[in-house]
Amino acid sequence: MLMLILNRTSLLYFYPMTINNNSWQENLSMFMLAPAALVLVGMHNDYGWLILLAGVLLTAAQARIRKHILLLYLSLSALGFIPITTEITNENFLRMGLVLGAALTIPFVITRYVYRDRSITFKFHHGRKWFKKEIMYILVTALIAYLLLPYYLKSTGAYLNWGVENTADSIGRLFIGTNGLGIWDELFFVSTVLGILRLYLPFWQANLLQSVLFTSFLFELGFTSWAPFVLYPFALIQGYIFKLTDSLLYVITIHLTLDFVLFLALLNAPHPQLADYFLY
Repeated sequence: MLMLILNRTSLLYFYPMTINNNSWQENLSMFMLAPAALVLVGMHNDYGWLILLAGVLLTAAQARIRKHILLLYLSLSALGFIPITTEITNENFLRMGLVLGAALTIPFVITRYVYRDRSITFKFHHGRKWFKKEIMYILVTALIAYLLLPYYLKSTGAYLNWGVENTADSIGRLFIGTNGLGIWDELFFVSTVLGILRLYLPFWQANLLQSVLFTSFLFELGFTSWAPFVLYPFALIQGYIFKLTDSLLYVITIHLTLDFVLFLALLNAPHPQLADYFLY
């Protein structure tokens, strides 16, 4: 669908023939991020710390890649430090805000002001008007979300992870939380994680890896059951779209469009009289 909408006719566009000249130790140290994220963040299991430590020690021995890849392990350790929850209290907003803010800003500050490189950049503009195909893709995303999200939330009971009350305060916090996390997802996973991994891996490998971290985070957040089978392709597509457009504004717009439907579906699941716009 993405290839059709963006009018690309060759798979080579999506999978450039970049040669990986890394040693097997360098590749292993980077791909250790995946099991560390799955166990530490996705499952929130303390064994994840052992995997993360093994990855850190292996990476520290790789002089060519360690200064950047260790930053990803540092951010991952921040995400594993506290449970990633959907609780919409002041305390959880503050706690998660501090941790997620640190995971995002520390790599940026170190690369920009210590390493003096631009491996992490937050590019918000296409430098042109959006194509009609790009606008159409946003509408297609909204339609898929409309058809899929209410069914997923109700059939799995995943909406209970959010605990939305029928009060203005709870609804307002839910709106802020879903949109804030949606923006953070793109800034961190698509721009920061993918930006660093692309320094040392072919794009398609870097994107496969960042999508594991992306999916692990959302699973811990509350998208359980069969959601990862949808989230992982979504994370891959977001990475590809960012590569094609070089625009965070566009990928964030896609994500926030989906999150607006999610917001309405989360209201509707426990309180059918609210946001009663869905087919089921």
